[in-house]
Amino acid sequence: MTDVVSKAAEVLAEHRSSIDRLDAILVYTLGERFKHTKAVGKLKAAHDLPPSDPAREADQIARLEALAKEANLDPEFAKKFLNFIIAEVIQHHQKHQKHQKHQKHQT
Repeated sequence: MTDVVSKAAEVLAEHRSSIDRLDAILVYTLGERFKHTKAVGKLKAAHDLPPSDPAREADQIARLEALAKEANLDPEFAKKFLNFIIAEVIQHHQKHQKHQKHQKHQT
């Protein structure tokens, strides 16, 4: 290998190592986030609150878009990403509500 190719391979390995580390951070961060949204879903179900909060969701999307701009991340990508997460959270909340209603009918 030439010095240029060897150096390129070294830089590539460093980037890949950083990407792998960041992927792990993302996964653990999402796990932590869903732990909290699961608790919120159970709380909402216990108090018959709607699974969706459109005003909060709109605020979160606007906040995330601003953060994305600060981080030099495409705000549209950030918006799509948050919308995906919100849809997943709402689905979980709806599941908790169905479970809660089922339990109330059994007692």
